[in-house]
Amino acid sequence: MVTGAPAPENDPPAPSERAVPPRSTSGAADGPFAEFLGDYLAHLTVERGVSDHTANAYRRDLTRYTTYLASRGRDDLRAVGPHDVAEYVEVLRTGADGGSALSPASTGRAVVAVRGFHRFAVLEGRAEADPASEVRPPSSTKRLPKAISVAEVEALLEAASADEGPAGLRDRALLELLYSTGARITEAVSLAVDDVDLDAATPLVRVFGKGRRERIVPLGSHAVRALGAYLVRARPVLAARGRGGAALFLGQRGAPLSRQSAWAVLQDAATRARLDVQVSPHTLRHSFATHLLAGGADVRVVQELLGHASVTTTQLYTHVTVATLREVYAAAHPRALG
Repeated sequence: MVTGAPAPENDPPAPSERAVPPRSTSGAADGPFAEFLGDYLAHLTVERGVSDHTANAYRRDLTRYTTYLASRGRDDLRAVGPHDVAEYVEVLRTGADGGSALSPASTGRAVVAVRGFHRFAVLEGRAEADPASEVRPPSSTKRLPKAISVAEVEALLEAASADEGPAGLRDRALLELLYSTGARITEAVSLAVDDVDLDAATPLVRVFGKGRRERIVPLGSHAVRALGAYLVRARPVLAARGRGGAALFLGQRGAPLSRQSAWAVLQDAATRARLDVQVSPHTLRHSFATHLLAGGADVRVVQELLGHASVTTTQLYTHVTVATLREVYAAAHPRALG
């Protein structure tokens, strides 16, 4: 993200994703834990380098947790015991505190936040023991990433460029980049113009992932053409409308394109393409990985391109391609059935 850049612009708000409230590192929650919660969020952002998106998720999870503790009369972290944390996990599962009942995956994320919060309290001398150290999140079945076919990707990309105006050129460039690189939407909207090198022998983009880990990803020829057209014919028009600074992707009013607006671009393209599948913010990322592996790419190369810290995460995509192979075999081989 460009330092000192204007706030991202929402082109239209995403229809199914509410805007993430701005990060706060002080006064993050009312009650006896507000100040310490602010300290922990500051630690995450300044010392751990987590993204705004991750910090906001932690803030929401821990605001709910500290509100729960206060409702049980706990006004000091030293008074919190393992049973309090264990009962809170059950509250997350059932929604007994009046909040939403969470899926096992979301509960697991919340438990990770709680464990980090208490671990930080011990390190900072705010508690002698960690009541969350033995609490484990509920087990959940890992869902396979959902990819769309190559033909569906092509239809999606064509639909994005139906409008030849500045917004249409931007949308095509954005989606081509997402599919060409496997970047997360958050990573794509954080790119600066200087992060893209279209003139190199192998055109490249420099992507900053989780924890600000940098990776270099090649750009395919279709993405290079789309980005070139956008940079020459569209971005200068959008930039003249506002103060987008060095941000690569700009909104209609010239400010940096927001994550919500980029997600809306993807949804709108899927609607125009009349895809008979449900898309998500990660649809093109999942498709990028699945299509590479189906084409014979080594899983460790795909791991590097995706910016996964562990190859285990990338190996989920190999299960997708194996499942596809089974379906093709069952449908096409003369001795597969019967």
